[in-house]
Amino acid sequence: MRRPRFPPYVADTALALALAVPTVVGLVADEQLEAPAWLVGPLAALTALPLAVRRFRPLAVFAVTVAAWLAILLAGVDTFAPGVLVATYTLAAHCERRIALRAGIGALLVLVTASAFSSGRLRADAAIPTAVALAAAWLLGDNMRTRRAYYRELEEKAERLEREREENTLRAAAEEQARIARELHDVIAHNVSVMVLQAAGGREVFDADPARAREALTTIESTGRAALAELRRLFGVRGDGSAALAPQPGLAHLEELVDQVRKAGLGVELALDGQAQDVPAGVELSAYRVIQEALTNTLRHAFANRVWVFVLRREGALEVEVLDDGVGPPATTSADGRGLVGMRERVALFGGELEAGRRREGGFRVWARFPT
Repeated sequence: MRRPRFPPYVADTALALALAVPTVVGLVADEQLEAPAWLVGPLAALTALPLAVRRFRPLAVFAVTVAAWLAILLAGVDTFAPGVLVATYTLAAHCERRIALRAGIGALLVLVTASAFSSGRLRADAAIPTAVALAAAWLLGDNMRTRRAYYRELEEKAERLEREREENTLRAAAEEQARIARELHDVIAHNVSVMVLQAAGGREVFDADPARAREALTTIESTGRAALAELRRLFGVRGDGSAALAPQPGLAHLEELVDQVRKAGLGVELALDGQAQDVPAGVELSAYRVIQEALTNTLRHAFANRVWVFVLRREGALEVEVLDDGVGPPATTSADGRGLVGMRERVALFGGELEAGRRREGGFRVWARFPT
């Protein structure tokens, strides 16, 4: 159970009264007091009572208490003012070091000199304890200020690290969402496009050629199953709820991708030049998705008859190129096209290049280069 904490001014007021009352009573009740009590009493009170606001006005409190003690010494009363020590400690603990050092040195010189001559003669035994006490109070306060600054710096550093951790978490979540969105777009758009074309073709020959219609339905079924399998892999869950550990598609799966597009009625030629065994898995996946997206756009938008897919393994890079003989560019040539945006994001992730646009001889061209 935590004990209740009092406001600072409550504790400071209690401290001020605890120091002021004994100081005033001790001086006024002194039978050897030569100065008038009506003068020494208020001055003694001023050496302690201002401590009630010491944390809010440390420099002003220090000046008042020092001035009051100095006035008592100049009045010929050789006494000690503990309130000044507390004010000195507070000055060093709460003020800038440069200001606290100047004020402390000035007060030290004045008070030591006044203590030495408080009885009208030079008294080293009074000056030395005064100097030691003031210096010790200042050093304690400065040490507290340093420790407070150190812990404040640690807290700020911890808060900064916490903010960075939260920002990194949010950034990672956003990147993961973007990755899933790209994967969803690529998987769903391609497979649904193939299924739609197969369904349209099967409908056309449903009565005239039932065998071809059944073949189209079989292709639709297999394509749908493949899409579901990719979605489960994407979300990391099998049909039974356990984690799916199927490998990501890569260049070795291009033949399956091309065959799927061929079944949709589009002639595709695939050419692989060079060995791709040493291509990083991330580059393979991105190259596969770029080719998949280009083929999907050709199916959906280009009204093409043939497509040529080239995969070139060069020194330090992997290049992919997809050409078609369509009559018009895909809709993703616009800046708002999600497909082209996804391609650029994938290529940019590896510091690569992407070119997409109409060919002079007709059709559309997508070219991407991935540094390896």
